[in-house]
Amino acid sequence: MTTMQYLGKWYEITKLPNPFQRGQCSTALYSLKSPGVIEVLNSELRDDGTINSVVGTATVKNPSEPAKLEVTFFQGTPPGPYWVLSTDYEGHSLVYGCTDYVLFHLEYSWILSREPTLAEETMKELDGILSSIGVDVNKMLPTNQNETYCSVMRQ
Repeated sequence: MTTMQYLGKWYEITKLPNPFQRGQCSTALYSLKSPGVIEVLNSELRDDGTINSVVGTATVKNPSEPAKLEVTFFQGTPPGPYWVLSTDYEGHSLVYGCTDYVLFHLEYSWILSREPTLAEETMKELDGILSSIGVDVNKMLPTNQNETYCSVMRQ
């Protein structure tokens, strides 16, 4: 993965359910903080019409594996894995991470796009990658990126 090409805005197309995302129209904005360190701005539209945003930091831990990052959103919390399994930089990105906490195994995955939609054939290809590593793609939830519904996020 080339960090500089990955920077910019990505729209969430689908995700595995997780406890920290409850909205729609989700986007991620990546910008370079310093070499190997990326600022992450995640935003979503909540059901009550408010925009919820959180800023984090993604760090490349091993320069020989630049697609494997660790992301932290809250000081004092352990970083989570953010592995870019597939990207063409201009259209799609497939992100996966899993973490074990004592008795719990947590999996995270997002399919992202540079546009609010993604071609069905690309979705099938990315679902195939997830299936090949044991992810139940039937659990992936679509994110509403409807232009009218999300208009407040695009101003």
